[in-house]
Amino acid sequence: MKQQGSVRIIAGEWRGRRVKVPDVKGLRPTPDRVRETLFNWLAPFIRGANCLDLFAGSGVLGFEAVSRGASSVLMVDESAAVVKCLREEAAKLGAENITIDCARVPEQLRTDKRFDIVFLDPPYQSGLLLPCCEFLEKNDFLSESAYIYLEAQTVISDNDLPASWHIIKSARAGQVFYHLANQSAGIARNIE
Repeated sequence: MKQQGSVRIIAGEWRGRRVKVPDVKGLRPTPDRVRETLFNWLAPFIRGANCLDLFAGSGVLGFEAVSRGASSVLMVDESAAVVKCLREEAAKLGAENITIDCARVPEQLRTDKRFDIVFLDPPYQSGLLLPCCEFLEKNDFLSESAYIYLEAQTVISDNDLPASWHIIKSARAGQVFYHLANQSAGIARNIE
């Protein structure tokens, strides 16, 4: 498997360390600028959080979360090549609180954990973003007040999401729209 490069962990225990990016079609690591904003949004919630990184790809969101103090991360990707690379990188970092599974999302996601933070960044053309939101909600994978990062090529509104989810932050970087939603048992919270 040829390597197309690497991405840098921005902050925390592994600040400055680089994570390899496997050369897999459609894999696009979240850019530094977007990650910096996202983790500024998550700063009050990341320490001690149980995180789920669906469509993990380079794994940089999950690695960044653990570097910044998350208790655990479950990374899931359907590509065996990606999973192999993620396991190698986690071993190099000595990341014992990261679990990596090979599964097709959402239908093969299996865990008895509930997550405080979810990173949801499927391939843009897959049409899986909103079905994954519904799947997470319906199958009770979220803690009582979970935060969900959503990345897409279009703007997402509250009306697109499960009824108890609310967009609390949104930004744009080039052609990418990214959002932070809060799932709070039907309580509307708009923090702009």
